[in-house]
Parts: sequence; C-alpha cells; structure tokens
Amino acid sequence: MKITQVRNATIIIEYDNTKFLVDPWLMPKDYMAGFETAVNADVRQPRVALPFNIDEIIDVDAVIVTHIHPDHWDEFAENALNKNIKIFVQSDVDKDYILSKGFQNVEILSVDGTQYKNITLYKTPTQHGKREIMKPLCASIGMPYDAMGVLFKSADEKKLYIAGDTIWCNEVLLTLEKYLPQIIVVNACAATVLNGERLIMNIEDIKQVLKNAPYATVIASHMDTVSHLTVTRKDLKEFKEKYNIHNLLVPDDGERMSF
Repeated sequence: MKITQVRNATIIIEYDNTKFLVDPWLMPKDYMAGFETAVNADVRQPRVALPFNIDEIIDVDAVIVTHIHPDHWDEFAENALNKNIKIFVQSDVDKDYILSKGFQNVEILSVDGTQYKNITLYKTPTQHGKREIMKPLCASIGMPYDAMGVLFKSADEKKLYIAGDTIWCNEVLLTLEKYLPQIIVVNACAATVLNGERLIMNIEDIKQVLKNAPYATVIASHMDTVSHLTVTRKDLKEFKEKYNIHNLLVPDDGERMSF
C-alpha cells in the first residue's frame, strides 16, 4: 500500500495493484473565496498550490468522492477526469450531481461492501460536525451535510480506513471497533464555522483515535489548505513531539508513504 498526500483531503491510494484518487480538489491556489459561514472568510483558498501537475494526479483507476463540498470536488476535477472513469460516491444525491457533469460510471458505495477488482470498499458513517447543529445550518445555506468514510479491505493488504470529513463521534468509534483498521487517515485541520463548531477533527479528536486504535498508524490529512482551518501541521508536529507519538504521521503535500 502506498498513500500520497496531494493537497487538503486529496490523496492518491495505491492498494492491491489498484490506484484510487480521493476527493480531487484541483483548482489553482487562491482561486476560490473563503467560506462566508466559517472563520477566516477573508482568506482565499486553496492556500497552497498543487505539488504535482493535474495530469499526474488523475492517472488513476478509480475516484472516490466522499462528498461534493467544493473543497473535495471542483470544476477542475470535472474537466480533467475522463468521463468514463469509475467514480464511487455516498448517495443518490451525489451520484446524480456527478452524472449531471457528464460522467458515465458512478456507483454508490454500500455499507455492506462494494467489490472492485480484488478490493472490498465499505461506506462508513461520519458526523461532519455535530449532526444536531450542523445539519440544519447546512440546510439553511443549501449545502448537503452528509459525508462518508471508506474502509478498504483486501486479502493482500492491511485494512485502510479513510475517516473522511468527521469529528470524533460514536460512528467513528464503532467503525474502529468493527474493522480494526491498521492504517487510518483522518482529516484534522479543525475547520470551524462562525458559531464555533468544528466540521472535522482537532488534536483532541486525534487523541481519541490514537487511544482507541493504539495498534494503528494514523495519518493526518486535510491540512494547511482551506481558509477555515484552526489547526496546522506545525501544531500537530509539536503535539507529536511533545508526547513522543510514533504512530502519528503528518505528511507534507507531495509526500508518499508506504505500508
């Protein structure tokens, strides 16, 4: 297994001789305004440029879109990707949206497992911020709330858990207990909206992942790119050093990890 941190939640996963692109956000640096409903709305995003050219990033077998928020799927991905490429999504809403962009081969992942080549992909649940607070807020601005995680399983690889856009919650705990994944990718910049609620994990959440999966290697993704971040790679590296945590990785953009 190889995982390449591209930028933000965009990662490339090479798993059992199959190459996946997750959450392609491919627009140029500073292309998009900050989110008006979140902190740091005056900061344009993405804050950083892509570490590779787009043609290199999209040279994959399949794409996984955990949700269609504009920092996980954009017009540059729509224009660059082959319209016949396999794309996995979480719901009918996301499937219909991507089909409307001209793609032909879109499939909804199942919680019971979706077979792709020698790999089984399981859709896993999330809370993209506290559900009781963030779901009504998202509805009020016309933005879908739900996101998914994905569990990768194959006879020839370690189990890989992409937690997706989620805070630490019972859904994540139950996923850890059910699958016992050896590699876990968490989105960890603590993106925060104006009411003070977080949309994804912070350091305290990562502590819970490490506590409940001490056997696993945890990778911090979704860092240093969106306007509304409140935790940086520097913060995580200082946390890691302070507590001498060997099973937490904080990759830079463009970094490739092998397991």
